Amino acid sequence: MMVLRTTSGHFAVRPFLLVDCSDSAERCCCHLGRSRVLLKVSVLQLPPSALSSSDYRWRRGRCEYQQGASTRAEAGCGLLLTRPGAIAVTGALVLLAVFSMVYLLGEGRHPQDPLFYVFTVFSFTSVIDLIISLEEDGYISGFMEFYIKEGEPYLRTAYGIMICYWDGIVHYLLYLAMIVAITQRKSYRTLGLYWLGSLMMSIVVFLPGNMLGKYSSEIHPSFLLNVPYILIPIWAGMRLFSQPKPLPCCTAEKVAAEQQRSLYQRPLDSGLILFLLAAATFTFFRGLVVLDCPSDSCFDYIYQYEPYLRDPVAYPKVQMLVYMFYVLPFFCLGIYGLLRPGCSWLPDWALVFAGAVAQAQFSHVGSSLHHRTPYPYRTPEEVWWVFLLTNVLYALGPHLLAYRCLRSPGFFQPAAPAGQDGIKKHQ
Repeated sequence: MMVLRTTSGHFAVRPFLLVDCSDSAERCCCHLGRSRVLLKVSVLQLPPSALSSSDYRWRRGRCEYQQGASTRAEAGCGLLLTRPGAIAVTGALVLLAVFSMVYLLGEGRHPQDPLFYVFTVFSFTSVIDLIISLEEDGYISGFMEFYIKEGEPYLRTAYGIMICYWDGIVHYLLYLAMIVAITQRKSYRTLGLYWLGSLMMSIVVFLPGNMLGKYSSEIHPSFLLNVPYILIPIWAGMRLFSQPKPLPCCTAEKVAAEQQRSLYQRPLDSGLILFLLAAATFTFFRGLVVLDCPSDSCFDYIYQYEPYLRDPVAYPKVQMLVYMFYVLPFFCLGIYGLLRPGCSWLPDWALVFAGAVAQAQFSHVGSSLHHRTPYPYRTPEEVWWVFLLTNVLYALGPHLLAYRCLRSPGFFQPAAPAGQDGIKKHQ
């Protein structure tokens, strides 16, 4: 029914339409189905004599609204703007407009690196994500409500809010740092690999979680706006890995001496290996938990420590499976790279997985404690410290490995051919 709500009550006039008014308002808010339309209707400020048209009438001091031709046209325009397909097209056009603006404003002094434009456009979307997260947490209002409702309602989940925070803060700072590095013609390879892992982790969890969880029936055409976040990082990753690595600061003699040291002579590497072994065990255990392992330890863990793993939104289950099938093998490869010298691939992939685990742990921990997560699936307060300590240490492991690779890269450099240094000296 069409209901007009004033301070004096609700009145039914037509089906499927809801109108909200107040005594001092000059606009009525109409809800047609799932759509929300603002109509400029000066109902309560008109004299009774002016309310005898086909659109308005006054009865017993109560205001009733009848939909006329002009108002129907205005409502139709509003509904067009709130349809999911129109929102998807509008979002794509906005991104295209931002890209065109950046390109045209920099005409005549374009950076040679095309990733400059990628980072600029993505920084714009990061600001949008930060606005979404702040609005969903109640700090601001009235900016992105229409998009969340008709475009991507799953962003209202605790996980959606957390990835918006991460994108709006961490990714935004990385974009700014890489843009500055490009304009100053400096290397941004390290920052780029960290960003690559962070963005890819958010995508491989967020998109399958939307399709498999309880919001799978509310996927709208705006979901396709996430496609560039799949294709562009793949292309950007190929460019980042093809960039030249920083020149080694170690001579061949130092590299050879570093690689000849046994594990007993490298106590920090020994501790890191034990740390990675513990992280790999924990990763495998949580993978079994989300796969409904019938053991008592898995049952106790999922109900007493991380009930969020049972949340029907599916993000935590997908996250643990990604950990199990991708991060767990990397932990094993990291241990291998610390045992065998000359694994030149390890420093780059350590940066990628450090960014991936940082984003994943921030989103997982934040979602487990966020008020948008239903109470039965939130982490109990009595185990907060155990939960936080475990997950923070889990995120710390890949960062320690990346720091080890960057701080002392000689162990991971390919061994110089025999006699190479002698030839250089004679030259």
